[in-house]
Amino acid sequence: MNRLFYTLLFYVALPFILARLWWRGLKVPAYRERWLERLGFCQPKQQFNTQPLWIHAVSVGETLAIVPLVKLIQARYPQVPIVMTTMTPTGAERVKVSFGDRVTHYYCPYDLPCALNRFINTLNPRGCVIVETELWPNLVNCCAQRGVPVLVANARLSERSAKGYARFKKLVQPMLEQIDMVAVQNEIDGQRFLDLGLPSRSMSVTGSIKFDVKAPDGSERLAYALRQMWGASRKVFIGASTHEGEESELIAVYQQLLADFPDLLLVLVPRHPERFDRVAELIKQAGLKVARRSLGQQPDNRTQVYLGDTMGELMKLLAASDIAFVGGSLIERGGHNPLEPAVLKKPVIMGPHYINFQLICELLAQAKGLTVVQDGAGLETEVKRLLLDSDQLREQGQAGYAFVMKNQGALEKLYALTERYCLKD
Repeated sequence: MNRLFYTLLFYVALPFILARLWWRGLKVPAYRERWLERLGFCQPKQQFNTQPLWIHAVSVGETLAIVPLVKLIQARYPQVPIVMTTMTPTGAERVKVSFGDRVTHYYCPYDLPCALNRFINTLNPRGCVIVETELWPNLVNCCAQRGVPVLVANARLSERSAKGYARFKKLVQPMLEQIDMVAVQNEIDGQRFLDLGLPSRSMSVTGSIKFDVKAPDGSERLAYALRQMWGASRKVFIGASTHEGEESELIAVYQQLLADFPDLLLVLVPRHPERFDRVAELIKQAGLKVARRSLGQQPDNRTQVYLGDTMGELMKLLAASDIAFVGGSLIERGGHNPLEPAVLKKPVIMGPHYINFQLICELLAQAKGLTVVQDGAGLETEVKRLLLDSDQLREQGQAGYAFVMKNQGALEKLYALTERYCLKD
């Protein structure tokens, strides 16, 4: 398949794509907002004094990953405006929470030449930074035709994704040849890009900027305040970034653990805000006493489940916990970032589905900072083991922290590439 045929197929599919966007808006009304931006019709939200830098992060995970780089650019190039695009409302919300009005947000246009040309005409970006592997042939081509440098930051490419791309090599290889630089997380991912046709001159191994995660300012103070509220002597088990099917499993595990640990507190932080109410209902149906953070309900020593149904507070709640389960891993969603609890010195537990962070998880497990379980029964066994052995709980948390510290440094390497290709006039 070449790019022309791909583009024709995309135009044919556009009515169905827009219908799906409208259908998704039934559950998440934000999908029906600003939908013209997805066709490249975006009104300038402000007049820029100089060309902005365009950063594209598809959703929440990618946005969180790139936050440190954006803040570093803002500190060193305060005169350069930054525009961020996402595909999802949750990604948009994350941009707003992270930067307020210091970053301009749009929804990224669909991968159609007409939409992208309209967007680029309006924006006139000095460069485009694509986070991880959100690669679209027309986006890259439109940038190349306009002389807009393209840098793929914190790039990763799983074996499964590489095989998928390989089936469309006539489409993928020309796209890769138009990219100025791909900053890959490791040599393995880098070789996969090379095998697909990326020129070796356009690849640099920088490591993963996810290692450059930091504990939030005042996290220890906030953790102390929360623990005083919950009950200073209670152990706290958190389910972070959970998905449908995982909360019910965690609730069942928690109920089993209550027999041996009646004071244990479960904190649940669902990944998607549209599911907050549903998870609250699951907790009530289980007959457990719940407090919801979004409602300002203050948990006390009788609260059994604290529902973290707000945006942007996961790290704070992780800091106040003792043991962390990272979601998207008991079901086949590929898992989420285990380094966030690890940098806070929390022992990490994940299910068997962690392909999104495969190398990181394998190395963290080798460093004794992560335990992989196969199901809910395994999760219960592991949490119980850590609750019974406070020395092991502390040592596993310290091991994960040491692993993160050892691998930091990718942020400065990625910043240097961004400065070289996208920032200097």
